Amino acid sequence: MHTYFPEVRNPIAHEGPDTKNPLAFRHYHPKRKVAGKTMEEHLRFAIAYWHTFKGTGADPFGGGVYDRPWNRGHDAMDIAEKTLDAAFEFFVKLGVPYYCFHDRDIAPEGVSLADSGRNLERIVRKASRLQKETGVKLLWGTANLFSHPRYANGAATNPDPRVFAHAASQIRRAIEATIELRGSGYVFWGGREGYSSLLNTDLKQEREQLAAMLHMAVHHARKCGFKGMFFIEPKPREPSTHQYDFDAATTLGFLREFNLLDDFMLNIEANHATLATHSFEHELAVASAAGKLGSLDINRGDPSCGWDTDQFPNDLASATWTLYTLLRQGGLKYGGLNFDAKVRRGSFDTIDLFHGHIGGMDLYARALLIADRLWREKPLVHAINKRYAGFRSGMGKKALTGKTSLLELEKWAAQQGEPPLASGQQELLENTFSRYLYDV
Repeated sequence: MHTYFPEVRNPIAHEGPDTKNPLAFRHYHPKRKVAGKTMEEHLRFAIAYWHTFKGTGADPFGGGVYDRPWNRGHDAMDIAEKTLDAAFEFFVKLGVPYYCFHDRDIAPEGVSLADSGRNLERIVRKASRLQKETGVKLLWGTANLFSHPRYANGAATNPDPRVFAHAASQIRRAIEATIELRGSGYVFWGGREGYSSLLNTDLKQEREQLAAMLHMAVHHARKCGFKGMFFIEPKPREPSTHQYDFDAATTLGFLREFNLLDDFMLNIEANHATLATHSFEHELAVASAAGKLGSLDINRGDPSCGWDTDQFPNDLASATWTLYTLLRQGGLKYGGLNFDAKVRRGSFDTIDLFHGHIGGMDLYARALLIADRLWREKPLVHAINKRYAGFRSGMGKKALTGKTSLLELEKWAAQQGEPPLASGQQELLENTFSRYLYDV
């Protein structure tokens, strides 16, 4: 079999924090036990097929620049098969347990719906064989409902029912591919499910169309025996001026409004949080507080750019808070930490793909160790419990549980007099968090 990454002869190994080998892990040790589970079980790293193997280096100001060895073949399906071979070689050498894909990443569009379906079925058969041979699993699948010109005005929200039907066909086949490959989740990212102008948009109907499509997808998947979870990945804009899955709070409201909450959780992406003018930590907190944080895309954005830069993560504080949030909620059952990240336009070499992922995996492994100590020693938990202690008994508890009234609260307030001012101690807690980050 052809070797696409000859520069990496053996799987990337853990060599410890003192190693100078750029093709080794300093912190990520997949079998190391942390809080009762291995690092591999906690982190559930996944590779984004689209950026890693189909990325071209294109950006809003220029086309593709990469010359990948797997992108050469006598036709589109030959290239698709070579790409799949390269992908599994990469998964094994990097030592990741999962990958994620769009349908059009792994199999090209055909001349008809039926032809596209046959292309996908052929590649899925090969992917199934490679999964059995390597032990690598599919984390989640999804359908690309944004790249083809037919989706210029949306897919499920398109004003033309013929486009809606094309999208339904893609979703049906992508769900069945996910089931065949034993994925634990299926993601909807509404790449063009939004509007640019209200002058030509029936917002109410478009949202109803989207909900109808999601209900049909859930019904079909459950009928086919899918036991996994559906995810929606919020994103505020780009390419649409305003997308219907703007952020975590907006998406949760949509799911509640259309009676979809039982079958869906959220896949939160760091760069999408940036575009929504939120922090990644905020979006994680909103989803987790609702019991709906199901999966993560762990890239980062550049606040000085107005688009999805999808860079590899490098912020230890953000990564630590991310893992702290996951430990508090008991981890991830269906999702994982997907590297929805791409090397920079000028990073031409295939070895750069390893460097980007190794750095991100080490970052999150180190963050897991810090987050575990924070969770075990509970300095932040104790501070928050003390701050809200008044709501655990007496009138505060009655108010929180709905067992009082405005009049009774007014009488109690008069008896208590003016409340004393209490410091939020933000600076103290920031210092505490920093000590955990940088203590050796």
